Amino acid sequence: MPGPDATTPDTPEAADTGATAPDRDGAARPPAPSPSRRTLLRALTAVPASALLLGELPGLAGTAAAAAPPSGSATRYTIVPFPNSDDGTVNVYQSDDATDFRLVRASAYTPPAGRIRDASVLRHTDGFYYLTYTTRTWQDPSTTIGFARSADRVGWTFLYDHTVPVANLSRAWAPEWFVDADGSVNVIVSCSTTDNEWNFVPYRLRATNSSLTSWSSPVALAGIGANHIDTFVVRIGSTYHAFPKNETTKYIEYATASGLTGPYTIRRTGDWAGWGGTREGPALVRLDNGAWRMFFDGYGDGGYYYSDSHDTFATWTAPRRLPGVSGTARHFTPVKETVAGGPSLPTGVTRSFRSANFPTRYWQQQSSPADLAVVSSSSTAAQKQAAAFAVVPGLADANGFSFRDASGRYLRHWDFRARFDANDGSAVFARDATFVARTGTASGSVRFESYNYPGYYLRHYDYQLRVDPADATDLFRQDSSFVPVTAWA
Repeated sequence: MPGPDATTPDTPEAADTGATAPDRDGAARPPAPSPSRRTLLRALTAVPASALLLGELPGLAGTAAAAAPPSGSATRYTIVPFPNSDDGTVNVYQSDDATDFRLVRASAYTPPAGRIRDASVLRHTDGFYYLTYTTRTWQDPSTTIGFARSADRVGWTFLYDHTVPVANLSRAWAPEWFVDADGSVNVIVSCSTTDNEWNFVPYRLRATNSSLTSWSSPVALAGIGANHIDTFVVRIGSTYHAFPKNETTKYIEYATASGLTGPYTIRRTGDWAGWGGTREGPALVRLDNGAWRMFFDGYGDGGYYYSDSHDTFATWTAPRRLPGVSGTARHFTPVKETVAGGPSLPTGVTRSFRSANFPTRYWQQQSSPADLAVVSSSSTAAQKQAAAFAVVPGLADANGFSFRDASGRYLRHWDFRARFDANDGSAVFARDATFVARTGTASGSVRFESYNYPGYYLRHYDYQLRVDPADATDLFRQDSSFVPVTAWA
C-alpha cells in the first residue's frame, strides 16, 4: 500500500480475516492486527509553506542523516528513562528501529543525592555520553539540573549539579540537550519562579567550555511565553522548530523561529496533531527513511506513545503505544547513532530466505501473494524457482533492499500482505518495495523493516508473509527473522 506521504484515497489496508489458524505446534495465534490507513494517518491542516523547510544540519542532537544504515552497520537508538515506579534511578534501553526497545541495564544510574527525572542523553564530540536531568521529584522545589557521564551508555558517573541562575527560581525541570549548527552545546530547561511555582518558561543555557562544566546565563526563548513546559527544539535548514507543552490546555504546541532563542511564532495549538490532551515530554528523532518521530509521555493514562511525520510536521500519524516500555518508562529523550555490527547482505546475488523459527519453510511465490512454504530437495523445479529472489539495492534507498523474482516483479506490501508486482516507476512503489535490514534473532538471520511504515516488519502469520507492527515480543521477533541462504534455483 502507498506510504503515508502518498496522495492516494484513504482506503483501509485490509485485515487478514483468516482468524486463528495454527502456525506452530497446532497452537492458535490471535488474529493479526488490522489497522487501517484512516487510523494510521490523520489528515491535518497544513503548516504554512514557510515552515516546511527540508534538509538537516550535522551535529543536531538526537538526529542523524536520513538513510538506512550501510551494510555491516546498524542504527542504534538509546533512551534512559526513569521507571514509573521509581524516580530515583534510570534504566537504559536500546533499539535499532526506534520502536522495539530492549532493556540493556536496569537501575543503570542512581545519583548520589536527590532524584533523577526527565533524562536527556547526548553523544558529545569527546566520545562520551552525557545525561542532564531533573534533580528533585515534582512536589519539591528544584533549583538545579544534574549531569552524569558514561563511556558506554551503560555505566554512569555523577558529574555535578548545576544551579540554574534564574532570579527567585522555584523549579528547573526537563532539561533537553540541543547542539546547534555551529557545534555549540545547549540545554533547554523549563523554569518557574517562587511567585508562581507552576508557571514555566523555557530558557537556553549554552556550554562555555568543551567539558560541559561551565554554562552561560540563561536566556528565555522569546515568543513561547509563560506556562509552557518540556520544550524540545530541532533545527532544519535555517528554521528552529519548537514543541512545548501548554500547561493550561495540556496540549503539545508547535512554534518556529529563525534563531534558537526566538522570537518564536506559535503555529499550532490545541489538538492540532491528533495526539490528544494530557501529553508531555515531547522528544523528536529523525528515522532512517527521513520521517520525524515524536515520543511523548501520556501521563494522563500511564502510556508512552509515538507518532510520525513524513512531511516536516504538517501531518502526523495516529499515536501508537510504544511496545515493551509503555507503562514502565517515563519522560525520555533518544539519541541516534550508526554503529558497526549490523547485518551484511550482499546485493546482485540470488538468495532464498528461510524462516528462522520454521527452518523447513521459505519465502515463496507462485502467484502474486508471498507465502512461507515448505521447500526441500524433493520440491519441483517450479517450487524451487518460486523460492529464489534477486537481492538488489532498495528502490527508495540504496542502503535498503528490494527483492525481485525471476519474472522481474518486486516484493512489496499491499493491504499489509507481501506480494509481487511489476515496478510502475512511481515513488510510492519504490517505498513499498524497499526494506531496511535489522539484525534477526538467530545467528545469520535478518529482519526486514518496511521503509515507509517504520516499525512494521515482514513476518509470517498463518504461513503468509505480511507487514505488521512490531509488538516487542520474542515471538514477533522470531516470526520476522529470516536467514538468507544459497538459492534453491
